[in-house]
Amino acid sequence: MKNQSLRISFNSPVVLSFTAVCFIALVLNWMTKGYTNNLLFSVYHSSLADPLTYVRFFGHIAGHINWEHFIGNIMLLLVIGPLLEEKYGSLNILLVILSTALVTGIVNYIFFPGIQLLGASGVVFAFILLSPITSFKEGTVPLTLILVAVIYIGGQIHDGLAANDNVANLTHILGGIVGAGLGVIMNKNRMGRY
Repeated sequence: MKNQSLRISFNSPVVLSFTAVCFIALVLNWMTKGYTNNLLFSVYHSSLADPLTYVRFFGHIAGHINWEHFIGNIMLLLVIGPLLEEKYGSLNILLVILSTALVTGIVNYIFFPGIQLLGASGVVFAFILLSPITSFKEGTVPLTLILVAVIYIGGQIHDGLAANDNVANLTHILGGIVGAGLGVIMNKNRMGRY
């Protein structure tokens, strides 16, 4: 056996690129004392005539308040994301991320006009509920999906009802719905090709 050197592989381009964007947004937020989060990396009710309103519909998932907020989201993304990207492909994972951003951004914009939303937790929940669907077969519902939905989504509903500010909980629920819904669609399309 030849002595081969180890190389670092860029194994999950979408998840790693998204992580890098989130890290850059965090650094910019720190350097600008919150200005960039307000400008680009959070969603809130602003004029539809402002082009940055549409950027924020997507950009809010990259913004994080501090290091702890960033780590809490990114660690789960880095654990779950590469497995999903390998299973579904980079373009599909990008679709999940962007769809989650758009759905949670628009819902926050319309229904919570006085609340500023930021962070990748909606994407994390999309990935969490997308994970058990990897074993989806036509005519079946994976037991792991039911358990994850009950534990995670049920917990978010409980926390949302018990908390004064349930916007983050709604974001988690919406992210989970987007992830599960797109997972079912992607699996059906994949099975249709065989």
